[in-house]
Amino acid sequence: MNEDNAIRIEGLTVRYRGRPAVDGLSFDVPTGSVFGLLGENGAGKSTTIKTLLGLVAPDAGRVETLGLNPGKQGEEVRRKVGYVPETPTLYDWMTAAEIGWFASGFRPDAPGGPEGTQGRYADLIKGFDLPADRKIKALSKGMRAKVGLALALAPDPGLLILDEPTSGLDLLVRREFLESMVDLAGSGRTVLLSSHQVAEVERIASHVALVHKGKLILAEPLDELKARTFRVSFTLDGPARPTSLPFGPEWQLIDADDAPRQSSWLIHATDREAIAALRGLPGVTGLEVETPGLEEIYIAYMRRRVPATVAPSFAAVLA
Repeated sequence: MNEDNAIRIEGLTVRYRGRPAVDGLSFDVPTGSVFGLLGENGAGKSTTIKTLLGLVAPDAGRVETLGLNPGKQGEEVRRKVGYVPETPTLYDWMTAAEIGWFASGFRPDAPGGPEGTQGRYADLIKGFDLPADRKIKALSKGMRAKVGLALALAPDPGLLILDEPTSGLDLLVRREFLESMVDLAGSGRTVLLSSHQVAEVERIASHVALVHKGKLILAEPLDELKARTFRVSFTLDGPARPTSLPFGPEWQLIDADDAPRQSSWLIHATDREAIAALRGLPGVTGLEVETPGLEEIYIAYMRRRVPATVAPSFAAVLA
């Protein structure tokens, strides 16, 4: 196993009925990171997660989870990983306490053995304010989500994979749970978090990957992404727009929002100096550069609007 990465994905392709749900996906999840996997519904996030757990077989490419091949060692992978699906499947006829006792027997290799797992589970459901003696079928959606989280966390796994884990949780519990993910990473554990709650991911993630229609848009440390992404707002002295742009390897246009005398572009650049050439465009009378948040960056990559008037060569690059 490469100790630098808890997860490795290389050229992963998964097809359903001939159509790619995941299309040539490649990225690494560093050990000890909180890694946010972001994308719209149907982007391939859940399929990717199921492949990492050995629940779905890839059509092409290679994946490693904790140095193991999930396609051949799926059972061992699932013993080592804490996993919370978007809708956990629970035995409704058990109580919250009974399902913790039942599940602990499947993780004999967890720290402290089954007894240690049961003790941690009891502490977790107490912290989540769950009634231990109530049947699962009598719990609310939010309470059931808390049971699923407690079951995943109780064995003290080195890797935690979460698919929309905060769905159904109230605001306070959601915040406390997310903060606990940062503590886990600080102790050397790894968290892969798939979520559509971009603001939540921004608050806790050290790394992010954006996927769209099964394809990778980007994967990099969040601090670096934000340090190299700029909202550039400029005003024009008339309705005419530049017909050529100083495009180069130093910067990439992500999204353009044009108005008659005002434009706002999101640009990924090596640094602020790399976009200084925009000040010299014909007709530009003012220019401001700001740092956008992750949600704005995410939306920009999903939209990918081109400037209202650009040179044909530049339009071809954007396409």
